[in-house]
Amino acid sequence: MLGSFFSGGSRTSLKDFPDPLIDTPLAAAPGDALAVLAGGCFWCTEAVYRELDGVTAVVSGYSGGSADAANYEAVCTGRTEHAEVIEIAYDPARMSFGKLLKIFFAVAHDPTQLDRQGNDVGPQYRSAIFHADAEQKRIAEAYIAQLDAAKVFAKPIVTRLEPLEQFFEAERYHQNYAALHPGQPYIAGVALPKVEKLRAYFGEALKKA
Repeated sequence: MLGSFFSGGSRTSLKDFPDPLIDTPLAAAPGDALAVLAGGCFWCTEAVYRELDGVTAVVSGYSGGSADAANYEAVCTGRTEHAEVIEIAYDPARMSFGKLLKIFFAVAHDPTQLDRQGNDVGPQYRSAIFHADAEQKRIAEAYIAQLDAAKVFAKPIVTRLEPLEQFFEAERYHQNYAALHPGQPYIAGVALPKVEKLRAYFGEALKKA
């Protein structure tokens, strides 16, 4: 159950976590599409999405604030309006925006925690979907309403919907951090359990070995 991982708990097992009722159909031909999501430390969310089939690249970065403060030292103060985010490049012929959101809510983070994820506290760790257009906003709004109506979580979802104004790539040493530092205590204790949960419950969505 989600409750064993998330303080928000869940009345729905991951095995039965609902698909979005409103989503974009898969494209007829391969191409490029982007999604920007904030779910706490970007080391953790990046590690999850790198595993998914149809995801072609994941970049850690910052959104929600100005260019001059888009650096790790400033963002960590919690006073810059940025969130730690990941920019997900995906093939819309194999992956939909709604399916990315399903993993976001089911595995990548706890959407019931306000301005924090576990011991990471501050608005830079907020739960947010930075929508690039009206379609992404429509799908996100509908899915949050669907999950709340079904009482999937024991607490209300507090995920913010914010217009994507700009994405700022994080410093090089943050990129692919979990894969490069699997023995680091934070990665071992926080990021890798999320990856293991993804593999256990959503194996059909993973990249082929």
